[in-house]
Amino acid sequence: MPIVALTGGIASGKSTIAGRLAEHGAVIVDADQLVREVQQPGSPVLAAIAGEFGERMLHPDGSLDRAALGQRVFGDPEAVRRLNAIVHPAVRAESARRFAQAFAVDPGAVVVYDVPLLVEARVDDPWDLVIVAHAPAELRRRRLVELRGMTDADAAARIASQVSDEARMGVADVVIDTTGTLDETYRQVDALWSSLPALAGPEG
Repeated sequence: MPIVALTGGIASGKSTIAGRLAEHGAVIVDADQLVREVQQPGSPVLAAIAGEFGERMLHPDGSLDRAALGQRVFGDPEAVRRLNAIVHPAVRAESARRFAQAFAVDPGAVVVYDVPLLVEARVDDPWDLVIVAHAPAELRRRRLVELRGMTDADAAARIASQVSDEARMGVADVVIDTTGTLDETYRQVDALWSSLPALAGPEG
């Protein structure tokens, strides 16, 4: 019942790797999606966010104004800490529930937790394997500008707000280099999958 953590900086190709692992049969649990789910209107998490940062963090319909919250906490480490103290425990509990659910359906499943903030929030969890998607910061900055329409300044700020490449590489069991073509990335993922029969089960 392996649980694999997949992490990487913004625009590192992490989603591409997750998609390829899913094609091989891995069960993907997306941390960003869990964050959105635990912040749904009516949730204790959303109520706590509004209580901590003000009702202006909510849209008129009661849903979270993600842009407003992002502007409120971005560049403010103490505000980020307070937000994480609200959100992370709920995401941790929900991810554990999803892992258990996946193994209840298939005891031999390979579960991949797609988690951008692994180093910041979940590095000490008992992962069977940690995969890091890696591309140099300058290449990731160009991807953000060219593929996501960010300005150079916004792209640089987003990258700078995350932990360093060195910190991520320091926790990696496997590094997937995404600087090349899509096919080159896929080949690395395919090789990883085929080299993990013990983790993936007898049919892995």
